[in-house]
Amino acid sequence: MGRKLDPTQKVKRGPGRKARKQRGAEQELLRFLPPDPEDDARKLSSHARRRAAKRRIKAARPPAGKTAGALQDSPAPGEPLLKGAKKRAASQDGRLDGFSDDNAAWLTPSSAKKRPKPEESEEEAFSGSEGREEPSESDGEEGSDDGMVDDYGALSSGDEELLPIERAAQEQKGQDLSEENSEEEDDDEDEEKEPPKQDETQETDLQLNPPDLQLIHQRIKDNIEVLQNFGTKREEGRSRQEYLTLLRQDLATYYSYSDFLIGKMMELFPLSELVDFLESNEVSRPVTLRTNTLKTRRRDLAQALINRGVNLDPLGKWSKTGLVVYDSSVPIGATPEYLAGHYMLQGASSLLPVMALAPQENERILDMCCAPGGKTSYIAQLMKNTGVILANDSNVERLQSVVGNLHRLGVTNVVVSRCDGRQFPKVLGGFDRVLLDAPCSGTGVIAKDPTVKTNKDEKDILRCAHLQKELILSAIDSVNAASETGGYIVYCTCSVMVEENEWVVDYALKKRNVRLVPTGLDFGKEGFVRFKERRFHPSLKSTRRFYPHTHNLDGFFVAKLKKFSNTIPVAPQGEEPAEEPGVPSAKGGSAPVAATAPLPAGKKQEGLKGIKKQTAKQVNSASTAAKTQPPGESRAKKRKKWALAARRGSFQKRPRPSKAARPTPGGPRAQPGPGKKRRMARNHQ
Repeated sequence: MGRKLDPTQKVKRGPGRKARKQRGAEQELLRFLPPDPEDDARKLSSHARRRAAKRRIKAARPPAGKTAGALQDSPAPGEPLLKGAKKRAASQDGRLDGFSDDNAAWLTPSSAKKRPKPEESEEEAFSGSEGREEPSESDGEEGSDDGMVDDYGALSSGDEELLPIERAAQEQKGQDLSEENSEEEDDDEDEEKEPPKQDETQETDLQLNPPDLQLIHQRIKDNIEVLQNFGTKREEGRSRQEYLTLLRQDLATYYSYSDFLIGKMMELFPLSELVDFLESNEVSRPVTLRTNTLKTRRRDLAQALINRGVNLDPLGKWSKTGLVVYDSSVPIGATPEYLAGHYMLQGASSLLPVMALAPQENERILDMCCAPGGKTSYIAQLMKNTGVILANDSNVERLQSVVGNLHRLGVTNVVVSRCDGRQFPKVLGGFDRVLLDAPCSGTGVIAKDPTVKTNKDEKDILRCAHLQKELILSAIDSVNAASETGGYIVYCTCSVMVEENEWVVDYALKKRNVRLVPTGLDFGKEGFVRFKERRFHPSLKSTRRFYPHTHNLDGFFVAKLKKFSNTIPVAPQGEEPAEEPGVPSAKGGSAPVAATAPLPAGKKQEGLKGIKKQTAKQVNSASTAAKTQPPGESRAKKRKKWALAARRGSFQKRPRPSKAARPTPGGPRAQPGPGKKRRMARNHQ
């Protein structure tokens, strides 16, 4: 089996299946072909020459079934071609070079049938081939096994060269492809039967036809202008609700907000401020840093950074330590001053809660949610590393950054703990001041986290509000109302939602003996006293709101509370709390009036007289307000208070139960009557 091979004479083989990858095939073919008269007239590319050679070989090939002898006797259209080849290749003995009696039999042209192809004229083949190659046509012809011809005119069959296992693999591959095609056709039929969903159709429409943002922006301006002067500029037959609906859709499309969040923003801001707020969220806030006065002064730090190529200015008149950085030729978070702890990269809005807290030296302060440690280090800086600060956070990974920043800044009066803030009063209490930077939805820092635009819904807002209510009650319970210098709680969030700010503070006013006091910040907008159908306590005007479009700060809310009694009010059984939140009533769970409102002289202040003189007015209903507690009940309460004081650690002050608690500075105090003053004057004389 197989071809005969003469080991003494090496026979040159045809190019085979890889002819298109081998260079020089056209030179081998020209050895057996007559010169083309058109070669001198027109220069062809390599692909055009190969195609012309194949066409000439096809024209010179004898019909199937004829022998070599009949081919010599019968004239053929390719006879001049063969004669020219014989003249060039004839040797002295009359034989062709490279041919012998042994190999003449298998060198005859193959009689395999080829698929008829439409013949092309040489002019069509040569057209467009001058100076460039045509890979698409040539690759298509050369890539097929049927069209492959070796140097001697023999066809090379790819199936003959394949092994049986290769042919089986090809058949298996073809079966797999046919099965996949059938499955894809079935899936396509099922998809055609099932109607597409509305959301999918909308997404596909947006992908195929993207909205014209310039047109939408102009329509937003026009609609706002019409809504601001609706009586004169509206179109006839169109209601205000139609304009608002169209504006809501355009704003959600143009600024990429969810429909829920853009609706909340439209309820929160007037139309004149809404677009400004949304535009400010598309621009990041300036980089600010806080000088660490434990190691340097702001003037020296500014000079050192300016020498390094940093362009900066003081943050504002309201801050003595802040600097705003416009641009820098060096990375601002990797300078030698930063590594030495001379400053802390911190947002300007994060300085406001600490300024409202106003910590004093040698106090005990709790930072309930301290990560990443910017506010904690600022508190330590204001306290000049005196007293004790307890920095707590429930996330272990975030506490690592807190510890690193405290070490770098040189803070030495901080104890770091990991505890659930909702259960913190059970662990430790008796602090002078508490700072609660509650976790929130982050609607005030959209410029830092644009994902808030689409991944927040009403459930997320209410879930955050519920957690914040639990944390603020825990923070109030951790404060000692009898502190000589403190008793303050600062509540802040980086959210602009009313549900997370005024609603939470109003809830604390109803549930604990606290009142709102001024924050000490001379700028910022007042908090809401009424929002939609809700009515809040009038003292919420003392809270402060900060917006990016008005103050160039992150959206922030700050409220300062003063605790005036350590007792937890208990609502009487059978009675419901007041329907209007924050309105004072005769019950113990009501919120008191603002600290600035003076109380009438002569009125007893049972809540400020301490534990010994606690009366039943805050526990019983209005009908039994004049009666005092029985002696046995007061003794039992005193025993409970003594036991609670004995269980407290040395970290907390132990108030004497026999003495009345000192009234807070500036707070309401029972004034002696005129008769008592005269008696005291006589005794003194």
